[in-house]
Amino acid sequence: MAWKPQILGGPDPQQNDPEEALRKLFEKFQKGGLGRLILFFALGVVVVTGLFTTYAQVEPDEVGVILRLGRYVGTAEPGPHFRLPFGIDQMIKVPVQRQLKAEFGFRTERVASSRATSATSEADARRESLMLTGDLNVAVVDWIVQYKIKDPYQYLFKVKNVEEMLRDISEASMRAVVGDHSVNEVLTTGRQKVATEAKLLLQELADRYETGVDIQQVVLQDVNPPDPVKPSFNEVNQAIQEKERAINEALAELNREIPRARGEAEETLRAAEGYSIEKVNRAMGEAERFTRIHDEYRKAPEVTRRRMYLDTMSQVLQRAGQKVISDESNKGITPLLRMDGTSAVPAAAVIKEQKR
Repeated sequence: MAWKPQILGGPDPQQNDPEEALRKLFEKFQKGGLGRLILFFALGVVVVTGLFTTYAQVEPDEVGVILRLGRYVGTAEPGPHFRLPFGIDQMIKVPVQRQLKAEFGFRTERVASSRATSATSEADARRESLMLTGDLNVAVVDWIVQYKIKDPYQYLFKVKNVEEMLRDISEASMRAVVGDHSVNEVLTTGRQKVATEAKLLLQELADRYETGVDIQQVVLQDVNPPDPVKPSFNEVNQAIQEKERAINEALAELNREIPRARGEAEETLRAAEGYSIEKVNRAMGEAERFTRIHDEYRKAPEVTRRRMYLDTMSQVLQRAGQKVISDESNKGITPLLRMDGTSAVPAAAVIKEQKR
């Protein structure tokens, strides 16, 4: 062995040699049971790790996508499952029963972020909501897309970023549908039609790109004109509403007056027809009566004349009221006083009927 100089009073160079330290430690392990203890501990760690990596639990609203050495081999339904340990089998849980949503034109999720990120998110929301309608007007459209994952394999492996892809095709679908309708349809009566057409087009694009999602619903959250023209638009809407109100009031008045005028005209016509029938029938009756009296008069003139006279007098006397008839040759008759509040009838009022 070569001689190594040593410095008196200094540290031993062999104490700082790593190889010497490892050799001494190995000798100690061979002499005692510390080596077996460490070996058993390592085996225990391996076993426990294997047990933990073998068991997997899939929740009721999920399915597990199994990858064996990075390759897709199948899916696991909800419940407990066993897999190959130590990372040979990996399970990615996909929430297929959970309804997911994507917001466009606004953000309700409050995430702690920097001021620059928040400003960027608001700018993206404003950009998404500004759309050109079919009549070359601008509308601010806010909408929500609700969807579920129907094919976990396509959702994980066919598209790199499904959420970003879904946002892009959702915006493209909504812009295409809004561009086929006028601004009045988008803002008022055609909102449901726009949402339905956008949903169908979005589902078609999602299936074409194999995103593995099922579009449940597209909801137009809020549709407004841009802020600079909103006052003018509100004035136009108010004028249209006043016009509709005036038209409705005129139609209501028309519906009241026309039937009433028709009823009054019908009543007048029926009254005139009744009056005409009455007069004609009366005239015909009088003519028939005159003809019959004339025939009777020709047969017996004296009797007919006397009967006509008596009939006339009976009608006249009924309308004349109470009368006292006395012969003028009677003298000394006390006047008859009437008790109904009128003046007394003098006894001298004599009608010479008996002489006739």
